Amino acid sequence: MTPSADGSRLRLDGQVFAITGSSRGIGAAVAEDLASRGADVVLNGRDNAALERQVTKLAARSDGRITGVAGSAHLPEVARELLERAREGDSVVAGLIACAGVAEPPGSSILTVGHSEFADLIDAHLGTVFATCREFAPHFVEEGAGTIVTTSSFAWKGDYGGTGYPAGKGAVTSLTMAIAAELAEHGVRANVVCPGARTRLSEGDDYEGKIRELGRRGMLDELSVAGALDPAGPRYVAPLYTYLASGLSAGITGRVFAGSGGFLGRFPTPEAQILAYRDFHDSPPWTPEEINDHLRR
Repeated sequence: MTPSADGSRLRLDGQVFAITGSSRGIGAAVAEDLASRGADVVLNGRDNAALERQVTKLAARSDGRITGVAGSAHLPEVARELLERAREGDSVVAGLIACAGVAEPPGSSILTVGHSEFADLIDAHLGTVFATCREFAPHFVEEGAGTIVTTSSFAWKGDYGGTGYPAGKGAVTSLTMAIAAELAEHGVRANVVCPGARTRLSEGDDYEGKIRELGRRGMLDELSVAGALDPAGPRYVAPLYTYLASGLSAGITGRVFAGSGGFLGRFPTPEAQILAYRDFHDSPPWTPEEINDHLRR
């Protein structure tokens, strides 16, 4: 992490952050990084036993207030409880960090996925971001400050195939950018992280077999295959979330970042490229042949 302006290590005392999907994996690493800097943290996860273990572990080595809310955060009542728990005590509710997610079922593709499987994936990714932002955004607007950091994936570009996972992550990216645009006037920022890290979602024979198969089919290049098969641990990407959730990133909003191991990246903001134009007031519609000519130049 970049030191703060006075040269000291970044401190977040007196601030509280709610983190979905933080009972393990990247979310847990983010919670640990924030707590190590003095922040209060509200953890969340669907596995109550895993959540309790992480809360106990973090509370034992942190001076901040460490609490947990069990359940899937795409449910409005769970999202609401996250905000209520964050508002307890004297700390300022400074940020919402969405790290929850589930893997695509092994072998899933548009040729095989079931409707319920697809819906579950959308709920786990897009639904969680929507439900929590719907609760936290009004609070941030009322306070005139707050940060939102969501988790997308390199898969949002479609390179990794799949169905509900890339669709959910792509939707998370778009929703976060829309939230950033809508809430900018209220002093609220929102950014996206596309992380790479070794977690239970990115290891095992099924995962490795899928990555190698994508490489064989030409969907991933050799560098992407190598990186996907040998990612660093979650603690390497956690500081990127901390940076975006903290005041160090003041003025940065509506951007999509990438981080994995020692790699930091940023996706350019999508813009339409004008290929041709003529005024429709005095011109007929483009013909398919004309469109083909312009698109293939």
